[in-house]
Amino acid sequence: PVTALWERHARRVLDAMGWNAEAVITRPFQGGVNLALSAPIDQLYSAIHAAQAAWHLCAADLTGTAEVPFDTIVANLKKFMKLEENPALIELIAAADRHGIDILCDDDEISIGHGTGSMTWPADALPAISAIDWAALHDVPIALITGTNGKTTTTRLCAAIVESDDKIAGLTSTDHVQVGRDIIEKGDFSGPAGGRMVLRDLRVEIAVLEVARGGILRRGLPTRRAKVAVVTNLAKDHLGEYGVNTLQDLAQAKFAVAHALDDTGVLVMNADDLLLVSEATSLDKPIWWFAISPQSPQIAKARATGRPCAYLDGQNLVFFDGMSEVLSIPVDSVPITLAGAAKHNVRNALAAICACRALGIATASIRLGLSKFKPDRTDNPGRLNEVNFNDARVFIDYAHNVHSILAVCDTLSAVPSARRFLMLSQPGDRSDQDIAGAMTAALNFRPDVTVISEIEDYLRGRQLGDTSKLLKHAAIAGGMKLEQIRFAPTPAAGTAMILEQIQANDLILLLVLSDREKVFALLAAE
Repeated sequence: PVTALWERHARRVLDAMGWNAEAVITRPFQGGVNLALSAPIDQLYSAIHAAQAAWHLCAADLTGTAEVPFDTIVANLKKFMKLEENPALIELIAAADRHGIDILCDDDEISIGHGTGSMTWPADALPAISAIDWAALHDVPIALITGTNGKTTTTRLCAAIVESDDKIAGLTSTDHVQVGRDIIEKGDFSGPAGGRMVLRDLRVEIAVLEVARGGILRRGLPTRRAKVAVVTNLAKDHLGEYGVNTLQDLAQAKFAVAHALDDTGVLVMNADDLLLVSEATSLDKPIWWFAISPQSPQIAKARATGRPCAYLDGQNLVFFDGMSEVLSIPVDSVPITLAGAAKHNVRNALAAICACRALGIATASIRLGLSKFKPDRTDNPGRLNEVNFNDARVFIDYAHNVHSILAVCDTLSAVPSARRFLMLSQPGDRSDQDIAGAMTAALNFRPDVTVISEIEDYLRGRQLGDTSKLLKHAAIAGGMKLEQIRFAPTPAAGTAMILEQIQANDLILLLVLSDREKVFALLAAE
């Protein structure tokens, strides 16, 4: 009933506003429904009022209460529309489209083209179309990289390969915005704002943009002109937000990057992820698969049908261009793979190879970039970084969901050690089951001592101590004794607690979601 009312009333409101070409959207999900409408780009605030007006009419029907007269609603909406309309912007968008160049719009700035081929103006001071030097404007190749895990590493690796090709890369991630070696802004910029920041920088020749689920669902994509889109994998994380309740829902959210591909664009995907393989049947874009083995069904089919793909063949990372294996790199010459032990980073490297080939990067530059990129604090901070402390091996990683924790523990499972120390924490917006599952996964590290830390800046609706209790119970259920478990108020305090005890040949895994800089400072003290 709600959906039917929305479709009727929202359509009535849009038609009365003269927005006959705009769409009314409904998306049912378990426990609710998303209601939406589209709008002209210069009328976004009016669109908010239109949505509120349509919902007011729905609510009046649902509750049997009186509604504001429809003529009054429309008259008020048209006042907003008149105040907000921007015909100069609409003309500029049409002109950019005629020239085949991207245009990026927000409340403050409007830009045409990307990077070295861009021009930017204040939103309230747009140029005349005839005054624009269209010949100077162009787009740059763009890669959009998403997935539950591995997207930041893959993004950084692609940027390193671009640099090895003597080009300036613009990069966005959950850590910062970076152009070349310059960090422009720190923080989580995996949404469109970070993308616009990079694409408006006049130095950028190729853009590599991390695109996270939250950014997609809240703000959409940074551009609709991508050359390649990468989906690294799908795993349970952040389910239950924005009507994304299942892995199938999550797949559709991640697949939004495919809508940004231009006519020659390709989608790069993980053939070892069975859900991705299953959900890919709904896509009509060319797919370049990557996998840990040439025996993967998707890899075998790609080779047989002459489609590009990448895979690990014995001890070599291989790229097949549709006709032959044009690139073969020993896995032990790619540092982030730890000579192949870090299977998740083998896949990240394969994804980066595909993405960079699609961006037009030379094979020699791909080889050089892979060989130079280190799993350290400089190249890939917070991702399987190793530090020697008192002749003990300490690994620091950002892993915080079951899928990523299992990947890290699998990598370290064969590393010999005298004793094993683990520290972990969990954000409060996970379910009780997911928090317990994180500890169960971490026990694959086989710790002798586990330190459970609080992360006050990630409580997200829980009370201090809530996640620690869940983690403790899961550790005991997994076979740890209470005397093997310690508690710390912060990750930095938990790290200090472990460092006081470690000896030569110990192995330490610090799963650090918060306090990363403080943790590195403690390790640097040695």
